[in-house]
Amino acid sequence: MENKAQEQTQQQKLSGLEDIIKHKYQEAGELKAAGINPYPAHVEVKNTCLEAKNAAEETVVTTAGRLVQLRIMGKAAFAHIKDVTAKVQIYVQRDLVGEESYAFFKKHIAVGDFVLVSGHMFVTKTGEKTVKADKIELISKAIRPMPEKFHGIQDTEVRFRNRHLDLIANEDVKEIFIKRAKIISSIRKTLDEKGYLEVETPTLTPSAGGAIAKPFETYHNALKMPLFMRIALELYHKRLIIGGLDKIYEIGKMFRNEGIDTTHNPEFTMMEMYQAYGDVNTMADLFDEIIGNAAKAIGVEKVMYRGMEINLKPPFKRVYIPEAWKETFGEDIHEILNGREFNREKLIALAKKSGVSFKEDEPSDKIYDVLFEEKIVSQYKDPVFMMDYPTAVSPFSKNKPGDPEIVERFEAFVAGGQEIANAYSEINDPADQYQRLKDQAAAKAKDTKNEDADIVDIDYITAMESGMPPTGGMGIGIDRITMMLTGQDSIREIILFPTLKNLEK
Repeated sequence: MENKAQEQTQQQKLSGLEDIIKHKYQEAGELKAAGINPYPAHVEVKNTCLEAKNAAEETVVTTAGRLVQLRIMGKAAFAHIKDVTAKVQIYVQRDLVGEESYAFFKKHIAVGDFVLVSGHMFVTKTGEKTVKADKIELISKAIRPMPEKFHGIQDTEVRFRNRHLDLIANEDVKEIFIKRAKIISSIRKTLDEKGYLEVETPTLTPSAGGAIAKPFETYHNALKMPLFMRIALELYHKRLIIGGLDKIYEIGKMFRNEGIDTTHNPEFTMMEMYQAYGDVNTMADLFDEIIGNAAKAIGVEKVMYRGMEINLKPPFKRVYIPEAWKETFGEDIHEILNGREFNREKLIALAKKSGVSFKEDEPSDKIYDVLFEEKIVSQYKDPVFMMDYPTAVSPFSKNKPGDPEIVERFEAFVAGGQEIANAYSEINDPADQYQRLKDQAAAKAKDTKNEDADIVDIDYITAMESGMPPTGGMGIGIDRITMMLTGQDSIREIILFPTLKNLEK
């Protein structure tokens, strides 16, 4: 009975909505027939709502925005209009705008419509800055009713599928995306001022390399060849370093045909940067500067993220994995390593001794990840650099001098395990790089369930044979750091249009 009543209520709502939409379309048609265009092509706006709100009394302003509140009191009305900058009150009085204009206002202008208002600023008895209108015009008629004004839209599924309504109803959501834009602008400013050149590289590639991930595949009809949506920027960027562009960066979309959860979206924004004559420590210093400046750009020093208070003030702590491994497990990390591979027997024995859960048939690198993340990374809530990784999990990193089993690499984590950046002292020896790629390809070939992209790129090796200077490289997840800086636990909250499953017809 309860389900039937809910279905009946839903049907009534839909029927009521259809009636409203039909009436609004009819009203717009009648206005057009009367020679009044409810959708003019151009209006002249001289002030934002914030500029109007900040203007001195008696200042003449002309501003525009969506009508979000309306209180009609006979011969006068108070209302609020809102643009991206602010919300400002307007006062519409019959004697000031004229009888005909006021009658039109009462009959044809409603919450949700866009209006253009001209008038003088004054302060009401309650102390609110207000536009005393001497002219008000309808500049866009809303056909659908606005979301309920007091509670906004709370259902996340509805919000993500109707982001326009989410932005209208939830001011805090709009603020997140304004902050995202400021974060990206700050990053560009930091890098530009340090002499980095912003570059653009292909989104469609003949091979998907530079990362271990499953790509999206498409087909080019004219060339009669398969193409892949890029999964990383690395291999193109290193060609540019080889070509003499010493400091470069790119902010762009990556595409990985993998799972969706609170930290993964198939289409996401990544930044990669490379500096000739730099190394992993150069990149760590740069990361400190990037995050510090971005936090300042949105006015935060601490933020609540994943239930933890995160301190965003650099410099961030640098933890060296071999030292932390010894402190945590009581043994040298080299005990579980065998050259560029893991000593699987010893790795499994340590995992069992440490009480972490894993499957016996899991690849060695996955067992290592569980040990590393659960027993070491989980201890740190503020941003932290985990430095000096095993060569076995780092095919693109240069070895530590005198230690072929450890490489100069860091990953930056926050909130006990959320990865936000990855950096290397890049390999510039073509023979070393080629052998590592072949080793990884061979390991992949043994795993019949592995659908990740092939990672041997002969063209890249050929380019490297022309000579590549010592180089530091870093990748930063723009979505991940935006989540951190704005305190959002789900990636869908900081992507305007996240990938969603199709609704059943």
